[in-house]
Amino acid sequence: MGQAKKIATYALVIFVLYTIITQPARAAQLVQDGFTGISTAAKAFGTFMTNLVK
Repeated sequence: MGQAKKIATYALVIFVLYTIITQPARAAQLVQDGFTGISTAAKAFGTFMTNLVK
């Protein structure tokens, strides 16, 4: 099981590097979308906690 996890991790890293090298604009857009999603989730959580405390 550990060997498969290590191989999957290496494959993922290679895929990410390949994507960054061959399509840097697309990779940048994916990163931006990811951070936008995290920011939206954090704001929603903050709103939830604020309303919970009221």
